[in-house]
Amino acid sequence: MNNKLMMGLWKYMINVPPFLWEKQIAKGKKKYADHLTFMSEDHRLVHHFVVRELPLAGKPLSNEFIANALNIPIQRTISILDDLESHMTFIFRNAAGSVIWAYPVTVEKTPHRVTFQTVEQIYAA
Repeated sequence: MNNKLMMGLWKYMINVPPFLWEKQIAKGKKKYADHLTFMSEDHRLVHHFVVRELPLAGKPLSNEFIANALNIPIQRTISILDDLESHMTFIFRNAAGSVIWAYPVTVEKTPHRVTFQTVEQIYAA
């Protein structure tokens, strides 16, 4: 596949030369990678677990549930969830401290519904 970027201008499609956009993509990749430097293996483990588990559970996931399922001490689990939530990228918890949103899924009602091949249904964040 050719690396092309087309831009619509009124009723015309214009080919944008690569030198105008390739540098921006490289900057974006670096910015995203820099944003993720705070994440340890445990951060990734917790995040991936809640993304997989929310559709199965269909309800908020408590700190205790996550800690027990992953065999991580509760205080470490809470610290990891705090980190993930403070970076406003990966998770959101309700007033009780349970995870209700883990990008890209949520147990909160949204206009977007997702159905997986394994028939679980959940809202998209």
